Formats: sequence, structure tokens, C-alpha cells
Amino acid sequence: MTSVHEHPVAAEAPRGSVDERSRARRILAPTATALGVIVATGIVARIDPNEPGNYPLCPTLALFGIDCPACGGLRATHALANGDLVRAMDHNLVFVLLVPAIIVGWAVWFWRSWTGRRWEDSPRKRAFMRYGPMILLFVLVAFGVVRNFVPYLGSGVG
Repeated sequence: MTSVHEHPVAAEAPRGSVDERSRARRILAPTATALGVIVATGIVARIDPNEPGNYPLCPTLALFGIDCPACGGLRATHALANGDLVRAMDHNLVFVLLVPAIIVGWAVWFWRSWTGRRWEDSPRKRAFMRYGPMILLFVLVAFGVVRNFVPYLGSGVG
């Protein structure tokens, strides 16, 4: 039997694996992040980045005339927010492919914050945390190089 003051998840989980902060405090960061992304996406959906002068030009594109891995990201976001998947993929294929992973990652973050459960330490988690960012960086750099040689992968500018 649990006391009135005991955290509801604490009875089920070993000590130290539960975030003792209040639920409102735990979900503050993922909720604020979601609201920020929704507002920013709404702005990009309304203000077309395909029209010159609405947003600054990518410094890499302006200085060197080549697309960086993020080039086309605003145009891809605009196209996705307006329901045009094909056009979004034309602007930045990697960004479009990463969107579902970003949404799932946010959902896991929110769920863990909601329930108060912390990540369990495991060899699998340590491997993901160690190699995941390196793999993502490699993919982004490779895409940044390849997209300048394969016409379809360009950002759609120019």
C-alpha cells in the first residue's frame, strides 16, 4: 500500500529510476518544445521561403554556391506544412526522412516525462548514445557532399 505522498510510479520502479519532480514540472520542457515547433512551423507555413526576401539566404549557398545539409530545410518545412510531400522531398530529402524519427523521439520524451520514468542504463542505450550522433553526423555530411553532385538532391534553389 502506498502513502498519500508517495509518487505513483515509485511503488513500481526501483529507487533512483523515477523523476521525483511534479508532473507539471516534468512535462514543461517537452510541452514548450512542441509549442515552439508548432508556432515556428505555422510561421514557415504562412511565409513562403520560395519568395526572395522572406528569409536570408543560406551563408554556404551565398558564399560558396553549394548546398549545405540543411539547405532547403525551410522550403521542405513549408511544403510539408502545406501537405506537399513530393515538393518537400525535392527540397531536402534527409530532413523529410528525419521528421518521423523526430516526432517519435519527442513522443518518447513526452511519455517518459509524463510517467516520471527515467531511462534505464543498458549496453544498448550506451551504444545508441555513443554511436547515434556520429552516424547522424556522417549521414548529414555525406548528404551535404552528394547533394551537390546529384541534381535531384539539390535544395531546389538556383
